[in-house]
Parts: sequence; structure tokens; C-alpha cells
Amino acid sequence: MEKRPERTDYKVFFPLTTRWMDNDLYGHVNNVIYYSYFDTIVNLYLIENGGLDIHSGPVVGYVVNSGCNYLAPVGYPDHLEAGLRVDKIGNTSVQYGVAIFKKGEPLVSAYGHVVHVFVDRSSNKPVKVPADLREKLEIILI
Repeated sequence: MEKRPERTDYKVFFPLTTRWMDNDLYGHVNNVIYYSYFDTIVNLYLIENGGLDIHSGPVVGYVVNSGCNYLAPVGYPDHLEAGLRVDKIGNTSVQYGVAIFKKGEPLVSAYGHVVHVFVDRSSNKPVKVPADLREKLEIILI
């Protein structure tokens, strides 16, 4: 059985705000919303720290794989914190680890991974992870 992640397993944290529309019929955040949280946090780090220009940069990251393990429900109006780390950096790809915690809680509510392949915007062909971006990703590499 896989070890349940802890806060100390993640390098950076970002606040997340749940929204009323995130709740499903059962009164908790629907599973698909977690993937939106993951995507938001990964891209926030890339934009703010890695200098990724999502609108006109020559390189973009495409999600090619993702997964999530759900351990405890969250719901509106919970305040959340997302932990982020890099699990692996390849030549053209990066695997991120992401975890969702209720604000101030030590135990993870959900955790998973996202894999980006970096591609040339115009050709859609894989390219090496840009050096400046790689440098920022290595900061949060475990």
C-alpha cells in the first residue's frame, strides 16, 4: 500500500478557494474539480515562477497523464491549500505531484499527479524542457 502523503512531502503551497458550484449532489467537491485544482496549481507555478507565457510563448505544456486519489471529502465553503512538487523531470516531460489539504490540516484530502509534455506551439512536436523553466522546476524536485 502506498504511503499517505504529508505536508512535508511538498515543496510549495498555494491557497485555493472552493466555490458553491464545485459541490455535487452529495455536498462535497466533485471528483472532476480536483483535476481543475491540479491544473490551476501547476500552471500558476509555471507562470509565476517559471516564466511560462501561456498566450504567445513558443513552448506550451500539454497534459498527457493525470491521476487522483481521494481520501477525505472537502466542500464549499472550505478553504484549501494545494501542495506542489516535481516528482520527475525528463528531456521533454515533467511529472508533478499535487496534494489538496484543508487549510491548516496536516492530513491530505486528495493527492495525485500531472504529467506535462512540452511542445513547440506551432508544430505540436515535443521539445526539451526550456532551460530557464527546468531550473525553476528543479527547485521543487523531490
